[in-house]
Amino acid sequence: MLVPVLRTCPRLLLAGALSLLCACTEQQGRDIVSQFSDGKPSELFQTSVDRMATLAMRDNLQSLYLLMNKLYARNPNQWKQSGYLDAATAERQIRLAIEQRQPLPQLGQRRDLAALSYALSPEFRGDRVGAFIYAIGSMLITAHGGRSEFYMTDAIDPLFVNNAARNIEKATWMLSQRQDANGVLLLFSNEISEEGSNLSFAVEFGKIVARLDLLAQMLDERYRRIGLNYAQSLLLMNFLPVQ
Repeated sequence: MLVPVLRTCPRLLLAGALSLLCACTEQQGRDIVSQFSDGKPSELFQTSVDRMATLAMRDNLQSLYLLMNKLYARNPNQWKQSGYLDAATAERQIRLAIEQRQPLPQLGQRRDLAALSYALSPEFRGDRVGAFIYAIGSMLITAHGGRSEFYMTDAIDPLFVNNAARNIEKATWMLSQRQDANGVLLLFSNEISEEGSNLSFAVEFGKIVARLDLLAQMLDERYRRIGLNYAQSLLLMNFLPVQ
């Protein structure tokens, strides 16, 4: 009786392995289908780096809007100077100005670095939180070639992305240090006191910097590989592929 059982075991094992493989394949198939259904047709015109840049920009802007909300909470007197009814309205208008690349009335025609320097200067009079967030948002979009979504035909300069990361590091330091004539911080953000510590602002700014640095490295490597591939083709006297 033992021989038939031994002969049957390999068949049972094979059948089990095949059923498990089919189940995994079916699961992977469902995952692929669900991923395609969640995507947009425009993603067909994006490389992996384009998609990464688009997602990084989305996440960086979301981090920026979270910081705006937290800054308004720490500095409730600021949104009142914007002329809006409440902080939520101010946040919506600042977000709209960033994403549609519209000027901010209290900054005149200043954008990017000019707006950032002015927003953190003692001479500025107005909603400093809105101006500060708008300045960083417009700088981020400018550093990415004036776009927030990226496709095969777009080019992003890794140097500008890297510079944007360094500018945010400087802006974070200035935010924690700049004071008015009376020695009071222009804006309250991080807090370290006997009652407790709140470093959430530095953490969120750090996330933005990390995403920018990673993207800059990815872009630099992509362009470096293009150059290396071309150099290798010359060295080996190979024609470049056309399809």
